[in-house]
Amino acid sequence: MSLYKRIDGEEQPYWPLGPFKIRLPFIHYNWEPVEFIQALILFVVTLAMIPLLEKYLGLPYEIALAFVFICGIGFIMPAFLGVPMVPGWITPAIPVVLLYLKQFTPGPEAIQALVALQLIVAAIFLILGITKLSSKVVDKVPSSIKAGILLGAGVAAYMGELKAGGRIPTTPIAIGLGSLVCFYMLFSVSFNRMKSKNGIAKLLGKYGMVPAMILSIFIGMAVKEYPLPDIQFGITIPQFTKMWEYLPFAVGFPGADMFMKAIPTAIIAYIIAFGDVIVGTTLVQASCDESRPDEKVDIDVDRIHVVTGLRNILHSFFAPYPGLAGPIWTAVTATVADRYRQGRKAMDSIFSGSGTFWVSGFIALFILPLVSFFKPFLPIGLSLTMVVTGYLCIITAFKQIKDPIQLGVAGTMAVILAMHGAAWGLGAGVVLHIFLERKFKASGDSVPESA
Repeated sequence: MSLYKRIDGEEQPYWPLGPFKIRLPFIHYNWEPVEFIQALILFVVTLAMIPLLEKYLGLPYEIALAFVFICGIGFIMPAFLGVPMVPGWITPAIPVVLLYLKQFTPGPEAIQALVALQLIVAAIFLILGITKLSSKVVDKVPSSIKAGILLGAGVAAYMGELKAGGRIPTTPIAIGLGSLVCFYMLFSVSFNRMKSKNGIAKLLGKYGMVPAMILSIFIGMAVKEYPLPDIQFGITIPQFTKMWEYLPFAVGFPGADMFMKAIPTAIIAYIIAFGDVIVGTTLVQASCDESRPDEKVDIDVDRIHVVTGLRNILHSFFAPYPGLAGPIWTAVTATVADRYRQGRKAMDSIFSGSGTFWVSGFIALFILPLVSFFKPFLPIGLSLTMVVTGYLCIITAFKQIKDPIQLGVAGTMAVILAMHGAAWGLGAGVVLHIFLERKFKASGDSVPESA
């Protein structure tokens, strides 16, 4: 139970602080048991960033784990500052970010390159959020280029998982079956119908990716694709003091050349993230408008931008992150919104669900038996996240396309982006859009340019 109570039809209580609305668990919103349990499993997805930190930045496991703790602090910030969505990474941008990082040697050089990228992403979010220009800027991006970015990110996500030596060919049974179950529970028409008629299906549906992840873990152990965990007891102690050696204060800040190289990837990451903002606000707004007249929810796109920008600054200086800091974890936000629609008895406030989830996830990082149990299975968490992201990217990309020419531009751009990186992909998309889609005026012709 929370200290402050909401009157029906009003906004959830908060402490005002400039553009932010401060809310704390037990004081401004209730603790939600379902989100608590879900977070104790799904926090493994945050740990799944560790293999990428080790491979692309050259971090030891203990230092990568400390970076995850910094990420956990960032995940708590949105609900704390008045954003109702469950935050995550800019997940669809991860394959593009990895293509960018492959240009640099793991270690100080790669860390500097990622700092440059994350600082530019932070600047974009902050500038557009403070000036309130975000919607106007992104609306100017042609649909074919938006689709090409999303389609390229989806293709790159699948390529990364399916390539020789990738996680799926290496452990096909565990991740293959887990992905199939994940797809079925998240996207299947038949399972969606089943949830309305079957109590067990409805219960499983509340937990999003959790059932698929648990199944993958036990299948992986049963077929010996993954080793049995070495469970340790106690409290996880992050190596914050040693972490300093891997931060820009120690390895050096990036030079102008690295900032220039990072610009195309940063632009792509922001465009993807803005799509996530739209998805998140639509999810929450639809839940409020359709089912919850008892709560007025303030969904401020500019506040979302500012908070996301602050989180990227936090990462830039204290934990450069290949996932970047994104406005929404779509799968979890969707499950929270689904429970929220069931009424006030199911979830008192949207902030109850979103706030409880990441506070619980941060607490789980300190529970050494959980962290040590999941350590061998981090590739499973990352793979399931990436295949779901790839699927969603492809769906969202095709929703942007209105005609065959746009499809051709988007498809060509996507292949180039997935194979050669953000700069080549973005450049190809712009050139193809200009030459194939724009309607140039002939003498005496007054035909307007296409959007």
